[in-house]
Amino acid sequence: MNRTFRAAIVATAIAVSAPTLVAAATNPMVGGAAMYANKTIVENAVNSKDHTTLVAAVKAAGLVETLSGPGPFTVFAPTNAAFAKLPAGTVDTLLKPENKAQLTSVLTYHVVPGKVTAQDIAAKIKANMGKATYATVQGGSLTFMKSGKGYTVADDKGHTGKITIANVMQSNGVIHVIDTVMLP
Repeated sequence: MNRTFRAAIVATAIAVSAPTLVAAATNPMVGGAAMYANKTIVENAVNSKDHTTLVAAVKAAGLVETLSGPGPFTVFAPTNAAFAKLPAGTVDTLLKPENKAQLTSVLTYHVVPGKVTAQDIAAKIKANMGKATYATVQGGSLTFMKSGKGYTVADDKGHTGKITIANVMQSNGVIHVIDTVMLP
């Protein structure tokens, strides 16, 4: 085999495997699972052991099809520990069929239309004297501020949390993991 032919084979092998390697290398692990940029928000979230409560809530609210759609969506995804910080019984109450509208309101409060990266948030904070506000699908707003090396998020009631994992790219948007459930 001549050198040119071998080089072409190696280059082809690298090019074919590059998208998979790039997706795995650029996306952080979430809840012990690899997150893939070629999968939807729902396809990735179901694999995170840190988001089983969120996934159950999304299913109970009937939002699986929506969050599997083309988007793009930006989801600020509370962890199981974030849901555990709510008053006792809150999650169980929200998951009841008769509370579907309230559950949907809470969940859609964590979704911003479009693809908003951490870099977008940082640029907006810089341009707006320390704060960046985004309208949620629910109709409320989330406000972001720089805090140390990371960012905090505040809901309309003044509850605050932190983005713990940013820029988990999805085929239909982006997920930012947060440590607090935001309330409309």
